[in-house]
Amino acid sequence: MLTPEELDHTQPQGEDEEAPSKGDTRILVVDDEEIMRAFLKEVLSDEGYVVELAVSGRDAVEKMEQQQYDIIITDIVMPNKEGLETITEIRRLQENVKIIAISGGGRFGNTDYLEIAERFGADKTFHKPLDLDNLEAAINELLAGDG
Repeated sequence: MLTPEELDHTQPQGEDEEAPSKGDTRILVVDDEEIMRAFLKEVLSDEGYVVELAVSGRDAVEKMEQQQYDIIITDIVMPNKEGLETITEIRRLQENVKIIAISGGGRFGNTDYLEIAERFGADKTFHKPLDLDNLEAAINELLAGDG
């Protein structure tokens, strides 16, 4: 039987270390709809991520003042600090955090809110209802630094 020290030396030399596990990845989900928060928490937790929830942009900013996150998934149309204002505050607090903006609708004139969210600093955007495979792919891409 190998000791822990011997096991450590059985790794092939010169290979890159593995990326941090999903369990080390902290995701903050910001949405005023309880069902969407619960759904995303269940799905992302089942994938192995550490997921916290915020009920509004204001709540998200308060949490971010206390905790670092790897990814923020935020709705755009919300009371108590809407998503565009939230993205601006997020960038002020943690400029390198990855942001995924989501929206079930709403338009500002002829412009989609998600297009505006990209201009405000969202790294990825998705319309609701969410395609979970695309969301997971986006999370992986952002964590790998490809997004």
